[in-house]
Order: sequence, then C-alpha cells, then structure tokens
Amino acid sequence: MMKDSPLTLRALLFALLLVAVSMPALAPGGADAAQPLLQEGKKSVFQRVVTHPGARLLAGPEAGAKVLRESIPTFSVMYIYDRKGDRLQVGAGSDKADGWIDRALVTEWPQAITMVLTDRTGRDPVLFFRTHDALEAACRADDLKGTLAGYAKDLASGRELPADYPVVATEPAATAIAEKNFYLLPVLSIDDQFHGQHGPRLIEVASIDPGMGDGAASANGSAKNPAGADFRTGFAFVIDTTISMKPYIDETLRLVQGLYDELEKSSYADKMAFAVVAFRSSTKRTPGLDYTARIICDFTSVRDRKRLEDALRQVDEATVSSHGVNEDAFAGVKAAVDGLSWQDYGSRVMLMITDAGPLGAGDPDSATGFSPETLADYLKTNRIYLTALHVKNPRSAKNQPYAAEAYRTLTRQSDNQASYIAIDAATPAKGAKAFESAARVLAQSYGKVLAATAEGKLLAQPSRISGPRAKLSPEEEARRIADSTGYAMQLQFFGNRQGSTAPHVVDAWIADADLAKLAANPGDAPVLAVEPAVLLTKGQLSNLYKQLKLLLAGSEKAFLNGDADLFGQILSAAAQMSRDPNQFSLHPDRNLAENGLLDEVLADLPYKSVIGSMTRKDWEDMSTGQRDAFVRRIKGLLARYEAYDRDASHWESFGAANPNDRVYRVPLSMLP
Repeated sequence: MMKDSPLTLRALLFALLLVAVSMPALAPGGADAAQPLLQEGKKSVFQRVVTHPGARLLAGPEAGAKVLRESIPTFSVMYIYDRKGDRLQVGAGSDKADGWIDRALVTEWPQAITMVLTDRTGRDPVLFFRTHDALEAACRADDLKGTLAGYAKDLASGRELPADYPVVATEPAATAIAEKNFYLLPVLSIDDQFHGQHGPRLIEVASIDPGMGDGAASANGSAKNPAGADFRTGFAFVIDTTISMKPYIDETLRLVQGLYDELEKSSYADKMAFAVVAFRSSTKRTPGLDYTARIICDFTSVRDRKRLEDALRQVDEATVSSHGVNEDAFAGVKAAVDGLSWQDYGSRVMLMITDAGPLGAGDPDSATGFSPETLADYLKTNRIYLTALHVKNPRSAKNQPYAAEAYRTLTRQSDNQASYIAIDAATPAKGAKAFESAARVLAQSYGKVLAATAEGKLLAQPSRISGPRAKLSPEEEARRIADSTGYAMQLQFFGNRQGSTAPHVVDAWIADADLAKLAANPGDAPVLAVEPAVLLTKGQLSNLYKQLKLLLAGSEKAFLNGDADLFGQILSAAAQMSRDPNQFSLHPDRNLAENGLLDEVLADLPYKSVIGSMTRKDWEDMSTGQRDAFVRRIKGLLARYEAYDRDASHWESFGAANPNDRVYRVPLSMLP
C-alpha cells in the first residue's frame, strides 16, 4: 500500500496543503516555466476551472480554431493560463497550457472544496436559490416556515415558474441521489453572516452530476445498484463476548429465534437476514481470549435459520479477563463491515451490544487504529447504520462517561442525534431484558420499513426531537432511530432504482443547514444539509499519508525532547517552503496562517486547519491529555487513509488513464 520512504521535513507542510496549493513548477534550468494565472491577491494559488459536459479543447481563442480534443471528460480540473474574449487557455497541469476552452462550458473553482449532501434522516430537501439576495431574503423572512412551504408547493406543482423565480432547483424530494451518479457541488464562495447566530452558512455552488456517461465511470467500472432490484435488509449483531456478557449472548439467540418466527409468517420472509459477529480484545495481551473479532455467521435468511441458530449456540463468553477495562469494539464493527455480505442488501443496519468502552486510535492494543470519528466515516462510506447499545452495569461506572461519549460520537447522525441507547443493567437480568426489548423494537421497525418499501410506499419524514425532552425509554429510542435511518435508506433505495441525479446548476446559492428545521426550532443547533469534502488524488493521498507519518514521529519525539519541538519543526518547514523565509523567523508568535502561507489557501474558508491555526504557545500550553488527543487524532487519520486507499469502489477516474489521477471525496473532518 502506502509505504514509507525517506522524505525531507521540507515536504511536511506541503502535504497538509495539498487540498488547494499548487507550487510553481521549475524548468530544468531552474527558471520559472510557464505558469497558470494566480488568484487575485495570492502568491501561490492558481486559478482553476471545472469542465462541464460538452466541453472541447481548441487550438486557439479565435473563431473557427482547430479542435484538438472533441470531448474533455466531465469534471476535469484545469488551470487557467490566459483569458481572451469568451475563451480561456487551460492546462491539466501547472507546467504548460494544453489549449483553449469556451468559458461557458466551465465553472471557475477558486477553493477546491465540494459539498456533499448529508443523509436524509429527517431533514428537508436542499433548495438551490437563483441569487445570494434571494437566499438571504428567505433567511430574513418574518415567516420563514411559510416562505419555504410556498416554494415547496410551487416546485411540486409541475407548472412552469417565472424566469426570475427565487429557487432554480431542488434536491430530489422523494429520493436520494443514486449512488452510481457521482455528483459534485464545487464551492465558489461562502457568506458567514448568519453562522455565528446558530444560523446557516450561505454557500455559492455549482451542481454537476456527470453520472455514468462521458467517461465518468467509477474506478471499478460497476454501475449496478448494489442492492439489486429488491429492497433487502441485512441486520448484523455485533456482540461483546467477554466475561459478564453471557446473559446478552443467550438473549441474542432467543431474540433471533423470535424474529425468525415472525418472518416466517410475513410476505417478505426472504428479504431480511441476520448475521452475528463477536469481539473481545487483544489476544497479544491476553492469548486466552482466543480471538479479537470473529464472524460467527454471515447473513442468513429464515429459510436457512438453523445455520445461524446453531452457530449462536456455540458462542460463549470468554473464560479469562481482558487486560484492561475497555474492549476492542471497533475491531468487531470493522470485521462486520469487511467480512459480511453487505453487497446483497440495500438496507444495512448493525446493532452493537457491549458493557465496555472501545480501544480507540493510538491505543497500541487496538486492532484497527480507528478513532470514533474515523470509524464513523468508514461506516458512512459503506452506507451502514450502526446503533450502539451500551450496557451500564455498576461495575463499570467509572468508565461509562468515556464509553458513552465514544459511542455517541461513533453513531452521531447528520441531525445531531446519536443512534445510542443506554441499557440500565443494575442486575444482569434487568439489563438482558432491556436489551431484548430495544433490539426487538429496532428489528421490527426495520421490518416495517422493508414492508413499506416492497409496496413502493415512502414512509412519512420523521419529526426531529428538539430542545429539552424527557428521557426516552430504550424502546422509544430504538423506534426513533429506526424511523430516521429507515427513511434515509428508503430514499437511497428509490434513488438508486430511479437513477436520480443531482440538479444541473451552473451557479446557485444554498444553505448548509436545513432551513425548515431552523424555522421550526430557531434555538436548536443547525441540522446540516451539506458537509464539506475535498477531492484528493491517489498520489495526493499517498503523499499526505507519508507526511502525516513524519508529523506523528515529530509529535511523539516532542514529548521526549520538549514541548516546542513539534511546532518548531513545522515552522522551520514552512520557512523553507516560503519565497520569503524571513517572515517566519520574524513572527514565531503567530500561527502558520498569520505568517503568510496557509492563508493563501484557507483565508476565504470558514473551515480552518487545526495545524494552520496552531501557534507555538498553543502547543506549549497543551496539557498531557490534549497532546495525547493530538497524537491519537493523527493515528486515527492514518488508519482511515489506509482504508481509503483500499476502497476501490469509491475512487472515481473520470476517464483518466493513470490510476494516480483517480479522486476520492475525503470529508474535511478527515483532514489534519
């Protein structure tokens, strides 16, 4: 995969800036070669465009110029070298121009960042407004709820709307965008005026959906719906089988038997299957545990129920204690993601049951190296919805806050609510009963989603619980979770079946939060409608991985040699890269952005780099726990990048012959 190679520290910061920085190329003799136009006010960030369908490469700016390339792959990122009339001189690289292109067939993309629509676990479709003023006026409307309802009614009417109507397009209302249609929402500019008031960011975007045409096939060449023609549900139990978990192992068997009994009476018996995965902890530390994670049985429908039931009867709790209070729950989840036959199911749900916290990123005994955040991203990429059932018994009281926070982070949805259920286990019998009840409600609720989908019925959009609320029972939490995730899975299934696409919009404004939720609950935290992501190539990801390894080594060394070591190394690297090294040595008290390098990339974005905002004093003032969290975050990112590299199904080539030119939408939260 991505192997370490000797690299100079000078390259360290470059990797952190791969998102948008392109340093000028040097000709063999050392003189500057032809370079693209710089963005206004910048010293090292070049102007770029994204091509639209139908774009051609021409020999010159004049009318009748020879066609050099009849078709440029949709969503090619190209640098601008010159502007003449209605044409731009462009090049795929930063060292030479390739030809000219019609300005009308490109979108200028100054920030190399794209937005990704969040799962519809309760939010309304995103509206694309014609102008910034139109979106701002809607946000300031006295009756925002009524204004949005009016837009929805007009858009759903099917009648032709006026040319100056404020909304030019909408996200599909009754479906999600088909997974095979790799869409992009390049960010053109951002207005933050409402954001500090618990309001939305206003974002100018283009909306490009090349689908599967024009050379935009996925990296593995597959365009089929992974769920097939039918909506089928795969339900995986991921069970902690360490000492004290025997009652829950036994209850899982009784629960599965009861669910199979119910399925045998239903008309969709062959469309729901169960699987079981078990986990413990490090066998290197405690060989007597026998395994860290093990697939007990792959997905099994009611027709072959005996296979799973027999396998479950053989499962028992460990006979020896683990080395610590936490178990390797993340190893169990990852084994379920990697080892079960999810490709046969459009509805993918996982239920984890444990009475311990997880071994997280940075723990030397963790089999995955994942943090809650990186494992959550891994599940999201694979479209698997996890619910964590956390057994709270008196023996683990001191560890419960850590475990609860980790599992809430792991299962947090886009509406800010977590798929987390606390199980009161004052006694083993009480805990087992609560587990059985919550798990049964969850499975039965997903069964109702399956039945409705089989009949072509879209369930009602679930209402979001907001503000102070009475504590829900485990059964009520299970029903809420199944309603929200089931609705999102239905939308995705219908979108896949219908081949739903993103709206094709050259220039529009959207809110990054659900305006309807803000109107209904103005005091609540915004429900995100879109999240930022960055396109990284194979080569960029590999370089970033290598440089983070160096950063990790530097941060670990800093613990031994003094608090300022790490920041001093980064500052030195930035100075070596800069055209004006003196500015870094003159202002060591400022952060890297203020010193004149990172602001070239991030000054116009509200999404700031942790590294970029760090000052020497910040690093010196970090507590031992904060430094440990910093190191653990880097380790978690490294583990996630390894998984990105192996994930062939989500790399997009857009017709590029070189595998290193394939791109991956990496969430901004997964960058340093």
